[in-house]
Amino acid sequence: MPNRSDLPIVLPQDCRELKAAIGQRTVILASSSPRRREILRICGIPVKIVRPTVIEPAPEADDYRGWARRWALRKALSVVGKAEGKLVIGADTIVVLKGRAMGKPIDAADARGMLTRLSGRTHQVITGVAVIDGRSGMQATGSAVSNVTFRRLTKRDVESYLKTGEPWDKAGAYALQGYAGRFVEHVTGPVDNVVGLPVHRLAQLIRRVTHK
Repeated sequence: MPNRSDLPIVLPQDCRELKAAIGQRTVILASSSPRRREILRICGIPVKIVRPTVIEPAPEADDYRGWARRWALRKALSVVGKAEGKLVIGADTIVVLKGRAMGKPIDAADARGMLTRLSGRTHQVITGVAVIDGRSGMQATGSAVSNVTFRRLTKRDVESYLKTGEPWDKAGAYALQGYAGRFVEHVTGPVDNVVGLPVHRLAQLIRRVTHK
C-alpha cells in the first residue's frame, strides 16, 4: 500500500501565487497548528504565530463550509488587535463523513471511533480560511474541499496509530502527512487543504483584501 504522506503538500505554482499576493507584507498566522506553519514555510513565507483566543466548539451546522469560514474569521479577529498593519490569516478544518462533521477528538475513545468510521470510506475535508488586512480592515473568507478515501483499517492499525500520539489535535483524528498517510488510498482536491491550509484559495483571498 503506498504511503500517501509522500504526496507533495503544496504545488509550486500555488506557492508562487501566494508569494506574489503577499509581496512585502508581514503575515500573522492566527493558529497554533504546526502543520499550517509548515505549509507557509514550504512556500518561503515568514510568519508571526499568534495563538487565537477563541475556543471552538464541535461543528454543528447544515452548512459546514459556512461553519469553517465563520470560525476561521473568529480566530483571525481574535488576534487582529496585534496586527499593526499586517495581514492576518485564520483557518479552521473539519472532516465530514456522510453529512456528519468531526472535529478534534476529545480522548482516545473518541479518536478510535472517528478512525473506525473513516475506515474503508471516502470523507470530505473542509478548510475555511479568513484574511484580514490590518491596514484597511478589509476582510475576506473562503473555503476549499478535498475528498479523501481511506483503505479498510484493522483494529491493530487503529490501536497502533493511537499510540503515535498523532490524532489528538487533528480534525478527524488523523494527519495525512504523518503516519496516517499509510491509511489513505486516494485524495481528490488540494492536498494542502487536507493538511490544513489551501494555499491557492488563500492567495485569492489576500488579493481580494489588498486589491492586487
